Amino acid sequence: MHVRCPDRLPEEAYRQVLELLAELSPVVQALPPTAALVELKGALRYHGTGPRHLGDILRVRTLSRLGVDVRVGIGPSITVAATASAQIGEPGGVLALDPDQALPWLAGLPVEALHGIGAHQAAVLRDYGIHSVGLLATVPHATIQRLLGGRAGRTAADRARGIDPRPVIPRALPAAATVRHAFPQHTLDGATVRAALLDLVVRLGHLLRRRQQAARALTLTLTFAGNTAWTRTRRLTEPSAHDDDLRLLAYQLMDAAGLQRGRLTALTLKGDDLIDANQVAQQISFDDAREARLVAETAIDRVRDKFGPGVIGPATTYRRAS
Repeated sequence: MHVRCPDRLPEEAYRQVLELLAELSPVVQALPPTAALVELKGALRYHGTGPRHLGDILRVRTLSRLGVDVRVGIGPSITVAATASAQIGEPGGVLALDPDQALPWLAGLPVEALHGIGAHQAAVLRDYGIHSVGLLATVPHATIQRLLGGRAGRTAADRARGIDPRPVIPRALPAAATVRHAFPQHTLDGATVRAALLDLVVRLGHLLRRRQQAARALTLTLTFAGNTAWTRTRRLTEPSAHDDDLRLLAYQLMDAAGLQRGRLTALTLKGDDLIDANQVAQQISFDDAREARLVAETAIDRVRDKFGPGVIGPATTYRRAS
C-alpha cells in the first residue's frame, strides 16, 4: 500500500497519519514529508479482510479522526502501488490492483506515469517513440540502458515489466501513539467514561506491544461540549506497554481532572516519548498476581492477533458497548 497525504500537510498531522497506518500493519515505512508505504500481507490475515477494504478503512479513519483525506494505491509491488496512488485525483480515493491486473493496467499508462520515471527520462523515451509503459516493457533492456544509463535503464525496464523486489523497510515509528473514543452523545455518566478510558488503555497497550514499543509518559485529553478541552501529561515510573501500568496512570490522570458535571464528547489517550521495547529493563518481580496478569496479557494478544482485536477484552468495555 502506498499512501499520499495532501501537499504541505503539517508535520504533526503527518505523524498522526503514520500512527493510523501502524494500527493497520506493524510494517510501515515513512516517506517524508507526506507519503508512506505499508506492507499488507500480515495485516490482511490479522484483520480478516481484503486490500481494498483496508484502504477504505484507512480513508475513513484519517477523515473522521484527523480531517485528512488520503490517496491510497494498492498493488503487488511498490512500483504498482505508488503509480496507482499518483493516478488518484484530489482530494482522495483508493485504487487497488490484483496481481493479474497490474501489468495490463501499467501498459496503458503514459511512460511518465510510471513511478520512478522523471521528467527528463520521460522526454528521452518519448524522443525515441516510447510513449507508454507498455511499449517500454517491450523494448530490450540493453536499449533502455543505452538511452537512460546503465542502472536507471535497467530499473525502468524492470519496473515496466512489473519487476520490483524491493521490500517495505520499517523506519523508526513515531515517538507517540494515540487512540481516541468519541461518545455518540454528550456523556455525564462517570461509569461510562471510566469504561471508555479502560477500552483506550487496552487498545493503546495492544498497539504498543504490536509495534514492540513502550511509553515513558501518557497524555489524556478530555473534550467537552463546546469543543473545549482539558489535557494533562504524566510520566510512568518505568517505560511500559503493559495494561496494568497504563491503566493505573490513565486513571490517575482522569482523577486529576476532577470531573463534576462536565459533558464529555471524546477521550484521547496518547503514549508519549516511546522507546523500543528491547530497551526496557526487565525487572525481577515477586508479585505473583502481576506475573500471572502478564502471562494472560501475552495469551490475549495472541488471540487478538489471530481472531481480531474485538474478540476479547475487559467485561466492563463490553457492557458499555452493549
